[in-house]
Amino acid sequence: MNTQKVSEGWIVGMTGASGAIYGVTLVQELLKAGIRVHLLITEAGWRVLKEELAWPVHDRKGCLERHFGGLPASYTHYPIQDIGAGIASGSFRTEGMVIAPCSMGTLANISHGISANLMQRSADVMLKERRPLILVPRETPLHAIHLENMLKCTQAGAVILPAMPGYYHLPQSLEELVRFLVGKIMDAMGIHHEIYRRWGDSHDNE
Repeated sequence: MNTQKVSEGWIVGMTGASGAIYGVTLVQELLKAGIRVHLLITEAGWRVLKEELAWPVHDRKGCLERHFGGLPASYTHYPIQDIGAGIASGSFRTEGMVIAPCSMGTLANISHGISANLMQRSADVMLKERRPLILVPRETPLHAIHLENMLKCTQAGAVILPAMPGYYHLPQSLEELVRFLVGKIMDAMGIHHEIYRRWGDSHDNE
């Protein structure tokens, strides 16, 4: 039984890194679990949604309603430059924040305490308020500056959860690989789920 307490909501950000499907699937799973979502998408994030998932992003409101609007919990989408939104303040209560996928540019700004938009400001709020901040970078190869920025974020209290799916659950499709990674994110969030087979789970139970 899902014993998840009533949530004050999670902030979910999507940036211009490859891997938009991770963010979309995470939002869908959170909403299905009854968890409110405060959604942020950078301009580059919208570009990736168009390029990777063929979203008709000229109709952004329509895209969000088609993919998230019919699910049980509610979501609020914030313009990325709305620096005066509630989530920009530490007095606005949330459970934490996930950025999936997280670009190296966004990660760099967070690691240096720069708040150039609502995504970066919200992440800064999570760190200063000691709330969970989970960053899901998707880049390869990595140079020393990338690694230093990840270390700085980790030292400040963030969790670096790279988009590195496992294979021990014997995935048979791209969807299973995506759900594995999203499940790992939800584990880091402390949210109960059963969206992928864990190590030690028997194949005979299927």
